[in-house]
Amino acid sequence: MDFVVVSVASLFAGFVDSIVGGGGLILVPALFATFPAAHPATLFGTNKAASVWGTAFATWQYSHRVALRWPALWPAVLAGLLASLTGAWLVTRVSPDFLRKLLPLVLLLVLIYTFFKKELGRQHAPRFAGLQEQWIAAGIGLVIGFYDGFFGPGAGSFLVFLFVRLLGYDFLHASAAAKWVNTATNVAALSLFIAKGHIWWHFVLIMALANVLGSFLGTRMALRHGAGFVRGVFLLVVSALILKTGADAFVR
Repeated sequence: MDFVVVSVASLFAGFVDSIVGGGGLILVPALFATFPAAHPATLFGTNKAASVWGTAFATWQYSHRVALRWPALWPAVLAGLLASLTGAWLVTRVSPDFLRKLLPLVLLLVLIYTFFKKELGRQHAPRFAGLQEQWIAAGIGLVIGFYDGFFGPGAGSFLVFLFVRLLGYDFLHASAAAKWVNTATNVAALSLFIAKGHIWWHFVLIMALANVLGSFLGTRMALRHGAGFVRGVFLLVVSALILKTGADAFVR
């Protein structure tokens, strides 16, 4: 029965994550509810080991259907990878608890801004080119990569928002670009979980297959319905993240 619960959760997580990020909002609580006595690091590691495959699959699908700005994307990917490793190392030395109360407030600002900026992310109109775009993209990868390694919730959604707001991408192109950075940050964090032995490999295979299936379905819907659909899902996912992180921070 445990296999069924976490596999269904992994499928829905892959679906949501492939569109706009936030799959951990579904899978991580499902793992904690199913295995309440397990070590948290093991559950986080198992989540990463399963979800990285869905993220990588979505990355591959988007790459074949969406024209990406590779000169700017590679610096963002590399910066995200290195920063995620740094954040994951730092979290072994410093508690990230101070972020718990700040996160829902930041997400609320993102939600309000996106909701009232009706045309935000509907048209793909990159604002920069050349070195300027590369530096800004690398900065996005650096900041969100560090955050993902150090704390994590909503990292994919933050990537999408910043690619839209700072670089002028539409939501579809931003989601496709974010998948590359998110795959790198997930691989970085996963490598540390593997090194520490915090993976339940007997659960990972079936969860990974379910996550890839969800990713396949979500990516197809995003590609079929375009930036407006991705924007709507973004608003829903950020709203859910606010409720979840707010409850974790302020409700005992």
